[in-house]
Amino acid sequence: MGPLTGVRVIEMIGLGPCPFAGMMLADMGAEVIAIERPGGGTLDMAPDFFRRGKTIRQIDVKSDDGRAQVADLIRDADALIEGFRPGVMERLGLGPEVCARSNPRLVYGRMTGWGQEGPLAEAAGHDLNYIALAGALYPIGPDDRPPQVPLNLIGDFGGGGMFLAFGVVCALYEARNSGQGQVVDAAMIDGASILMTMFHSFRANGLWSDPRGQNWLDGAAHFYGAYETADGKFITLGALEPQFMQVFLDITGLPADWMESHDKPADWPAKKAELAALFRTKTQSEWCELLEGSDACFAPVLPFWEAHAHPHITARSGFVEHEGWRQPAPAPRFSRTKPRLK
Repeated sequence: MGPLTGVRVIEMIGLGPCPFAGMMLADMGAEVIAIERPGGGTLDMAPDFFRRGKTIRQIDVKSDDGRAQVADLIRDADALIEGFRPGVMERLGLGPEVCARSNPRLVYGRMTGWGQEGPLAEAAGHDLNYIALAGALYPIGPDDRPPQVPLNLIGDFGGGGMFLAFGVVCALYEARNSGQGQVVDAAMIDGASILMTMFHSFRANGLWSDPRGQNWLDGAAHFYGAYETADGKFITLGALEPQFMQVFLDITGLPADWMESHDKPADWPAKKAELAALFRTKTQSEWCELLEGSDACFAPVLPFWEAHAHPHITARSGFVEHEGWRQPAPAPRFSRTKPRLK
């Protein structure tokens, strides 16, 4: 059914990033057996889309019998993933050294915020803290206010769960050749940091200004931002390259001399104010009719609960109905081993 069919993963249910990684692995066809404490988890949600495709078992891992049950499952598994603080699994008697003795090929994926070692390894934290220390929060928002708090996509999921899933699959691939498992130390601070690689490169090339809100990708440029429309909705313009901005000018009838200021940050505030006034002259749907599908790099801003209805997402079957609930479809897509939700 999917590229990971035949792979068995044990997931120790926790919060956010680890269950997300488990969902991604299950989406790709892996058999994911998720262990939760009796009575449920910290966030007792029903439905919980992170549980899709998994077999959920309630086991008291603090009891001798519970630990024995989990140990039996681990002996026949290809991977284990957990998102507890460093040392928790060791204190339960289910740490990587113990598991490796019974299953030498086990890939042991560990998801934390600060990592398994370092001065902050034992400290509590959340997405916002990890992306702050990694330098990913600083550039977000205007320069006259504190950094803008984003959704917890950068640390928890982009730099967390996805990196855990990627690391586990890499280690599984290596284990096919070596016959040996290993520990994957997936830390959100590392993931958030590597997501900033392009911006480190920009700064090394003199293409990034240190003050927040003065750069071409942080909302300062008129050609890369979100604008309000006449009906109180929003659209986005992402015409970074001059040829795409020219398409926008041609369609909207703006004068050709606009291009003279395309790469001049000093002129961006005035141009941005002009575009803001322009976009308020039409509704979102009117701008979609005029610009959508062109090379002007345009898209409407949709609430996440409305995204499924857009014709492009509908054409790609970007959402699925599973157990009576609409939710994002598995991704990425494969030409032959196509994932299907169980």
